Order: sequence, then structure tokens, then C-alpha cells
Amino acid sequence: MTEIQYQDSRFPDPMSDVFTASFWSNPKNQHLLISYINGDRLNAGMMPIVQATVLNPFNIKDFVVSKKIVLDVRVKDERDWLYDIEVQNSSHLAFINRMVHYWSETYSSQMRMGLDSTILRPVMSIILAAFPIFPQLHNVHNIFRIAAEENPSVILTEDFQIHFLRISEFRKCRPEQQGGMNRDLRDWLNFFANGAKLTEAEMSQLTNNSPLIKEAYEEMQRFFANPETRELARERRQFLFDFNLGMNSSKAEGEAKGEARTIVRQLTKRFGTIPSSLEEKLYGISDIDKLDILADSVIDCQSLKDFETGLASVYEPKSF
Repeated sequence: MTEIQYQDSRFPDPMSDVFTASFWSNPKNQHLLISYINGDRLNAGMMPIVQATVLNPFNIKDFVVSKKIVLDVRVKDERDWLYDIEVQNSSHLAFINRMVHYWSETYSSQMRMGLDSTILRPVMSIILAAFPIFPQLHNVHNIFRIAAEENPSVILTEDFQIHFLRISEFRKCRPEQQGGMNRDLRDWLNFFANGAKLTEAEMSQLTNNSPLIKEAYEEMQRFFANPETRELARERRQFLFDFNLGMNSSKAEGEAKGEARTIVRQLTKRFGTIPSSLEEKLYGISDIDKLDILADSVIDCQSLKDFETGLASVYEPKSF
């Protein structure tokens, strides 16, 4: 196997969503897509599928026009079950909300297809996450359903399923810890987790054990050997970094302003009109933990002066 040299040391990267969207959308890779979905399904104790039709094929020309599009791949199997397949490389404060939103969009899209609500088919989201998530959980493959609080074995509906494949946890697993995992899923996770890091000899061993992974590896090599597609992947990586950084900052700032607004309202209710300088100080605090302390002090303080004394100990004016 000949290893291709790249100008950008971050590539080839099998976790690039530009690559995965192009890879899964290509009709000639349908058998690879089926293998990936079945790796997840079999590991969850579900029956395998035999057909996978991509409903939103990735078009590289559309991506050139708008790099803000969501690069998920929506798939329908032979029973009309739907799958929302995604790669997520970085976290942000609204990550879970967005994953539920994408699931709901896929589910509600059936109504636009003309289906009656009584025959809506299940939707499975399969999310490959590169960053740490759900530290309370130990499995690499985590499945979320809607269950009864009294008895979690009672499922509200099979229509809702979100599967998280945690790459960061997989990378921590020793080979013997992967033994209980479905082989197809283990091979795919190995490809996505380590495809850019394995030595030529290590990758040869992986691909020799799995002809399907060998095909995937060769597809990745071709994709990143092309200067145009490699540059698109680089631009996409930078865009997502900037976007997620801005989203995290905006949400944190919004939460801080909301809590400051609540404190102002509580102070006004207790002590009447408060000085505008005090309001400005409260709105100038961006640290949520400090605002939590001040929110508690609104209840405990005996006077506005007591509150201002506490505020002075945590207030840090913004510097410009």
C-alpha cells in the first residue's frame, strides 16, 4: 500500500464531514453505507438492513456555493425506516439541541413526502462524535430512546432513536475491551478513529482483515489526493471552528444577561427602584457562577447595601 504525502498534516482525515458526505452519497459505496449502518444495528441487537438509499445526495458544487449547509446524510432502507447519519467533530453549548432538531426534521420530512401520520416510520440518528460527551456513560455505543421514568423498559415509541458513537472513548479502549463489540462496527470505528494516524503497516493489517475498510481507505486516499476537495475540507474545518466558537460565546453571553436580568427584577421587587450603576455592574458580569452567587445573596441580604457589598467582592469590570 503506497502512502500519499499531503501538504496539510491534518489530512487525510476520515472524520471530515465533507469527506463522509461525499463518501456515503456515492451510489457505488452503497454496500459500504449498509455495512456501517448494520454495524450499528447489529451492535444494538437489531436486524440488519439490505438496502440504503441516500435521500439527499451530497453535491460538491452546492457545497462550493454555501459552506454553511448541514452535511448530514439521510438514508431510507427497504422498510422505509429513515436514518440521519452525521459526523460531529467539535462540541458547543447547543449540540444536543441541534441533534434532536435534526432528528425531528428527518421525522417530520415524512409528512412532506405525503405520508399519513398514522404510518410514519421510525428514524434513527447515528452520530459519530469525535469529542468527549456523556462522561457518566462507559460504552462507546450509546443509544437514547424515550422511556417511562417509572419503568425504563417501557418505551414510548420505537420511532425515536439517537445513537452516539463516541470516538474519544473508542480511542481509549484496549483491543481486548473491544471484543464485545460487533466486528463491523469495531472496524468502522477503527477506521474513523485511527485512519489518519495508523502507520502503513497497521492500516494494511486493518484493511487486510476487512475488504470493506480497504475500499473505504482507498476512497479516502483519492479524496484527499485531490487538491480541490482537500481545500474544501480545510475551509469547512475552519468554518466549523469559527462557527462553534461564536455559538458558544453567544450562548454563554445570553445566559449571563438573562440571569443578570432576573437578579435586577428580584432586587426591584424587594427594594424598589435600584441605581442604574448597580444594573450596569450586574450586566457587566459574564461569569455564570458569580451570578449564581449573587442570585442567592438576593434572598439572604437584609438591604440593598448588603447586596452591593457582596457584589463588590465578585464584580470585575470589563476591560477593553
